[in-house]
Amino acid sequence: KQFGYSALLPKIKLKMLSEDVKPFTPEKSKEIVMSLQQPAVFCNMVSDWPALHWNAKYLSTVLEGKTIQFRLGLKTVDLVPQFETSCSYVEATLEEFLAWTCGQPCLSGPFSCYDYSKYWAYADYKYIARIFEDKPEIFQDVRWSDFGFPGRSGKESTLWIGSEGANTPCHLDSYGCNLVLQVQGRKRWHLFPPGDTSFLYPTRIPYEESSIFSKVNIANPDLKRFPEFRNSTAHVVTLSPGQVLFVPRHWWHYVESIDPVTVSINSWIELDADHEARVEEAITRMLVCAIKSAENPSDGDLWLNPTEVEATSHEINLQYLNKAVSAYLKCQETSVSGQARSSSTGAEQRTNAACKRKRREIGCEPEGCTLLTQEWDFPTPKAEELQKMPFGPHLVRVLPQSHQTSMLGSAVESDGRDLLHENEGEHFGKLHCKRKRLLMSNDCETAAHQMDSDCSPCSSQTALSTNDLLDCLVNPRVISLVAQLLLERTRV
Repeated sequence: KQFGYSALLPKIKLKMLSEDVKPFTPEKSKEIVMSLQQPAVFCNMVSDWPALHWNAKYLSTVLEGKTIQFRLGLKTVDLVPQFETSCSYVEATLEEFLAWTCGQPCLSGPFSCYDYSKYWAYADYKYIARIFEDKPEIFQDVRWSDFGFPGRSGKESTLWIGSEGANTPCHLDSYGCNLVLQVQGRKRWHLFPPGDTSFLYPTRIPYEESSIFSKVNIANPDLKRFPEFRNSTAHVVTLSPGQVLFVPRHWWHYVESIDPVTVSINSWIELDADHEARVEEAITRMLVCAIKSAENPSDGDLWLNPTEVEATSHEINLQYLNKAVSAYLKCQETSVSGQARSSSTGAEQRTNAACKRKRREIGCEPEGCTLLTQEWDFPTPKAEELQKMPFGPHLVRVLPQSHQTSMLGSAVESDGRDLLHENEGEHFGKLHCKRKRLLMSNDCETAAHQMDSDCSPCSSQTALSTNDLLDCLVNPRVISLVAQLLLERTRV
């Protein structure tokens, strides 16, 4: 008081509080997440998160020599996506991974057979609750409560650590929406709206529950095999440390690491619409397992993704389907009883929108084809709905590639590459490499470009395979229709 400090204290406290104020309250953030139907980047929301210090060097100290599995793929860009079934896998520590990314010669150890100039490595989809099970206090470093999800922490999140070139094949997630925090390095995201599904040639081979893959290699599309890809619209963004990307439900995405080392943390947010999606997934699992299990194992088609332990039996799949249907009906009953008590909020509008199928032309006559013309996903967001969103420096829309703004400068940018370029030379069909699951020979460069004798362009035009049948049978539009018919039978 003698020196007048007491008069300054309120101003100092006010300044300290203002520095901690986030651009959106948890309630507002959740409203945005549950109602926005386009990808967007949150900025200045996680500056106080301890998880921002989770770079690979720090995590290697925390893991104390614990090994994790890395997926390795070739940096050479082929016309065929590098699915997980065609990758190599090693168990390694983060110390060994970091030494490898620095270009240090590895005469021994897990990365000794993989030249850093030719390969990338990716510790992807690692459940934080599992790899840090002996250090549960670290879960609180991740605070999704700031986005309106109290109690959600690292325990409900996954960790992704990769080297330059590491990528995830283009796919969509059947369940929920996605929040992704970039911690170290940068990743480039190529996102496509649900309405582009037919342009991306969806497939369930390799099969993984909740993941629908695209046959198109986004980094090097084969436009002779997949001409409709020209009609797709890529929304491209480069995510930098401290930014959080929101990926709406059923948006396709291809993700690549563009810095020497990248670390990301994500969490999938459950939605009421997931109940119907689980019925669709149960139907898909039953059909894929039944048909692919009947094939001759010597064909060498690795149809099951390494994330799936084994092909479950018909009895187990049927039990899963019945449980999914029961959960859906229970959710519907709860929803009906709740409608009389409250009006729809932003989250309810989003859930209801999932049930309102938009009609779309698919090249058949209107009569007798109305059910198959139903769009599989959300309607296109209306202009007035987007105008209500608080877009600005703290919430930046991920715009179509040709219209990308520079609001975030170099942090959020357009790719600048032409994704629709043609390739000279012969375009090959789908690759079926004969490898053991989780193993790939050292001469990967040769094996990755070889083809089975029955996979030549000529034979692929005349002989249909089991996978060709499955691509039609478990097409998202078809499965959606089957699920609707099945659920209608349960209501009778």
